[in-house]
Amino acid sequence: MMGTSEDKVGSLEDEAKKRREKLAVLKRRRQERAATNDDEPDYKKDALPKPVFRSYKPIDEKLKESELPEAEPGNVDALLGAVETSDAAAARPEEVDVAQLAPRKPDWDLKRDLAPRLERLERRTQRAIAELIRQRLEREQGADVLVDAVSTAAAAAGDDDDE
Repeated sequence: MMGTSEDKVGSLEDEAKKRREKLAVLKRRRQERAATNDDEPDYKKDALPKPVFRSYKPIDEKLKESELPEAEPGNVDALLGAVETSDAAAARPEEVDVAQLAPRKPDWDLKRDLAPRLERLERRTQRAIAELIRQRLEREQGADVLVDAVSTAAAAAGDDDDE
């Protein structure tokens, strides 16, 4: 038990020695700086940045020396005129298509893709309707004249749709 307390005391003494040595080194450095600095503190020797006032108008006469003169705007009209004439022809489109400006419906691509299929289905539907009418006429009247007339009309319409 005594060994641990003696170890603690020994480590505390070692730490105290190290601190004294560090303090001695710092004291020597400060004395060396004082000898080379002509008795002027470091903060006075370092030059502080001079303030520059762009938008603030200082009241003190000493600070008015640091004030920047007001900037005068340059003539930009001549430069803009040259740029406008060169870009005017290239930037303006000749015609604007209103369909391109209007937003499209969410299903526009589906309609576009299905249009050819719908045309084929429409032709088939018309043929099926004509066939049903023909069958009804055959049942009801049994007249060959009416059936022939409808058949020729449907055939003519079917030939036009196939093209």
